[in-house]
Amino acid sequence: MTNMANITRPSAVNGNQSNTYANKYATALKLFSGEVFTAFNNASIFKGLVRSYTLRGAKSKQFLLTGKLSSGFHVPGTPILADTALKANEKTLLLDDLLVSSQFVYDLDEIISQWSTRSEISKQIGESLANFYDLRIARVLDMASREASVVTGEPGGFEVSIGSGNQLVAQKIVDGLFECASVLDERSAPQENRSCVLSPRQYYSLVSSVDTNILNRDLGNSQGDLNSGRGLVSIAGIRIYKSNNLPFMAAYNSAVTGENNDYTDTNATCCGLVFHKQAAGIVESVSPTIETTSNDFNVQYQGELTCPSI
Repeated sequence: MTNMANITRPSAVNGNQSNTYANKYATALKLFSGEVFTAFNNASIFKGLVRSYTLRGAKSKQFLLTGKLSSGFHVPGTPILADTALKANEKTLLLDDLLVSSQFVYDLDEIISQWSTRSEISKQIGESLANFYDLRIARVLDMASREASVVTGEPGGFEVSIGSGNQLVAQKIVDGLFECASVLDERSAPQENRSCVLSPRQYYSLVSSVDTNILNRDLGNSQGDLNSGRGLVSIAGIRIYKSNNLPFMAAYNSAVTGENNDYTDTNATCCGLVFHKQAAGIVESVSPTIETTSNDFNVQYQGELTCPSI
């Protein structure tokens, strides 16, 4: 005989089984699609656009900056003496503390998970490090635009105003790029290795705006593709890039522990960066590596700590 009091009855509403989704499909199986939706990450581009050096056995690297010499005609019968000494100065790049990003990979999670946790974590860690890197290079470039001359008699950084509220107006951006190119030419900057980084919205504004003639095939231009939104290569000889890591109309006044260089960019009006490759530099002492903990750690925590470093 069965004890009816021990039978669990479904919840009822007016004598019928509950029609809520949770109750109707409580025993139904959830199927795994095989796809994982992850957070979007910014594309890292700045590192390849500035000078980069590997540092070994030292904590900083010194760069010599020199001015230009003058020339003149020789007067017969007069000795040729040395002209005014070559003006020079230096910049020192310090090593920041070790940049790391880490995640704990629990062994049991890997066993019961329907997707590869380790591969996705490794990808996300790498992108996190790259974005951290990019943000600081962009801030240094913005700060350099307002820096006075490092070498006496030589020009420092410069800013070009496109007017308040015009940061998304394509024609104003184009005019600003041509003005930047003019200033760089006047300062005898090399034609090659000039770059411009804009926000994505600015970039697509350039692609979609016809008044700039950037994509006008009648003028013989072949760059840009309205269908894909890609292919905008250069304007005024300056190669164009887009990035979410641009310090776009925002100031960064707070330093972070571990930063031994100054990244406190106080400018809140930057809406694009135009620069030559020589405008900034990077020093690295440790190449990107991935390390996992030893077996002793695994036994204690039943998992591994994955920790890339730069």
